[in-house]
Amino acid sequence: MKAIGYQQNLPVSNELSLQDIELEMPTAHGHDILVEVKAVSVNPADFKIRESMPAPEGEYKVLGFDATGVVKSVGENVSLFKPGDKVWYAGDVTRSGSNTQFQLVDERIVGKMPTTLSNFEAAALPLTSLTAWELLFDRLNVAENDDSKSILVIGAAGGVGSIMVQLLKQRTKLKIIATASRAETTSWLEDLGADTIINHRNLLSEEFAAKNLGEVDYVVSLNNTAQHLPEIVKVIKPQGKFALIDDPETLDIVPFKTKCVSVHWELMFTRSLFKTDDMQEQHVILNNVATMIDEGLIKTTFGEHLGTINAVNLRKAHQHLETQTAKGKVVLEGF
Repeated sequence: MKAIGYQQNLPVSNELSLQDIELEMPTAHGHDILVEVKAVSVNPADFKIRESMPAPEGEYKVLGFDATGVVKSVGENVSLFKPGDKVWYAGDVTRSGSNTQFQLVDERIVGKMPTTLSNFEAAALPLTSLTAWELLFDRLNVAENDDSKSILVIGAAGGVGSIMVQLLKQRTKLKIIATASRAETTSWLEDLGADTIINHRNLLSEEFAAKNLGEVDYVVSLNNTAQHLPEIVKVIKPQGKFALIDDPETLDIVPFKTKCVSVHWELMFTRSLFKTDDMQEQHVILNNVATMIDEGLIKTTFGEHLGTINAVNLRKAHQHLETQTAKGKVVLEGF
């Protein structure tokens, strides 16, 4: 079967950084389902792993997390799916990825694909939806029915932010303050439902003052956290909650002490990585998101279609994400 992989950690400009390869067809056992991959999207996790994680000696490492596809066969312990089901998922960081024609994935982290979206439109959503949902409702435990509270989402126009703003709009009464730095991303966030948009290239406290915004109950930082941290301390309320998803080299949270701010780190892969008792919660979340999509409450965050799934197009996608200027998700479809 066709796949795309790497053996060396190389810059994306190098043709060997991602290569077209052939692999043997895997077989489903246990809780695994074998999925024929139809479309994928590319995430920052892909290029970060490509840059830093060595491939097994003498083998290729296959990346890719988000995928949509059709179940071809199931393991003996599978109860949630049957062959022919259309599915979507974000995968497991410890296993071979979705940049391949056929992939094994644990049924407990897979959901039924929305019926109203195409394969590539749906592929834009699993990883970011899981990250946004878990961060808001499992980590921060946001007050869904309290219209007196507010939240700041930094870097809101990217993949996670784009679905997070929609989930906040549909499932909470929070006042949503989002950040963007360009006219097109500002317009994008307005369309998704953000109440107020500020420019994260300026000091957050000055942007708050200019728009007469009070301190916020929650702050979510989706990128460049180390850069924004001093300003986050200024704009968050005493006893507020702060959450992040990126990987700052250092994170000095001591300034939060006087405000008694709690700090929460979200990693969507934790449940599958440690096979937690609530691992199947990701199946539930993906099904909930699919229902919201089919009911017209939220929409795909698809941003750009880069063609078929091959090494050349995946290198283009990695390069695009490395610039941190993407609006919505980059997707590829078919082999």
